[in-house]
Amino acid sequence: MTTRIMLGALGAALTVPLIAIAPVQAHDHRPVHDHGAGHGHHAVPQVFGHRGASGYRPEHTLASYRLAIELGADYVEPDLVSTKDGVLVARHENEISGTTDVAAHPEFASRRTTKTIDGRAVTGWFTEDFTLSELKTLRAKERLPQVRPDNTAYNGRFEVPTFAEVLRLVQREERRTGRTIGIAPETKHPTYFDSIGLSLEEPMLRTLDRFGLDSKRDKVVIQSFEIGNLRQLDRMTKLPLEQLVDAAGGPVDQPGTTYAAMVTPSGLRSISRYADWVGPNKDLVLPRDPATGATGEPSALVDDAHRAGLKVVVFTLRNENQFMATNFRIGTDPNADGDVHAELTAFLDAGVDGLFADYPDAAVAARDDWLDERS
Repeated sequence: MTTRIMLGALGAALTVPLIAIAPVQAHDHRPVHDHGAGHGHHAVPQVFGHRGASGYRPEHTLASYRLAIELGADYVEPDLVSTKDGVLVARHENEISGTTDVAAHPEFASRRTTKTIDGRAVTGWFTEDFTLSELKTLRAKERLPQVRPDNTAYNGRFEVPTFAEVLRLVQREERRTGRTIGIAPETKHPTYFDSIGLSLEEPMLRTLDRFGLDSKRDKVVIQSFEIGNLRQLDRMTKLPLEQLVDAAGGPVDQPGTTYAAMVTPSGLRSISRYADWVGPNKDLVLPRDPATGATGEPSALVDDAHRAGLKVVVFTLRNENQFMATNFRIGTDPNADGDVHAELTAFLDAGVDGLFADYPDAAVAARDDWLDERS
């Protein structure tokens, strides 16, 4: 089990430079074969830093992405939403009260509102109501302070980054490390953003083009939970696309379609007509027993996806007990670490090509151990 990076005293954490308070161990990063290109599956399963290294830093900050790279992640994942002036920024949601200090800014109090996002009423502050310059006055905070209290030491330190700033960081880290580092942007609520005149796809592709990534199939995977925008992107770019699939419900832009139907053999073949990857909720690959909450045998999803020519990356592997099946938990504290190494290994044994992890170092260690056992 991976030991977490521990913070020092809060005062030191707020005054000492980041590199001093966040030492990381260098990983013997393994070469990747067929890195993100075409169909088939990876010889080396890929580790995706979920929102960066969100177990250690507030999510979707440059510090989180940088640490994910230092911890050996093969890809980093920026979720993309738009500002009022059409700039893509990295946030998990367009509603930002849970991940920024916007509620503490009296100048923005009047912008608190309720909107219908994907058929659901949401109250708060929304990126599309702020210009980039206004958004840059806010600071990020930990989304799960009760689960990850150590991360609150970083509250107020980091800006909301633009997509361009994330790509600039990745390229800088590539030069520093000599590694190929992938980028896995996810378009959030694309139908909603289309409806208010702030389409995500065109500015995303323009930004990738600006950084020379518009044809780098070994470095980019574009994700969405919706179907229509992936079909649109399939006509606009040759970059690999990933259809995300949750454990319940269905894509908001296809109300007659369920995610359950999308992971049947015929559903996966349909996905393969426009996408290269499928990204299922981990419970679809290792289903939990309704009575015990424990995982059993893998479902047929991975094999069926591979037969359809799709790679499979599961989300989301987290170290804390509360996010795990009961057979991987250690003790009764929901916020304590479970046996994440065993859980990660179980998904690798199930044949997945990639893992989204909040703690990329744990995923890299499990992946490398798993490869060593097979060499």
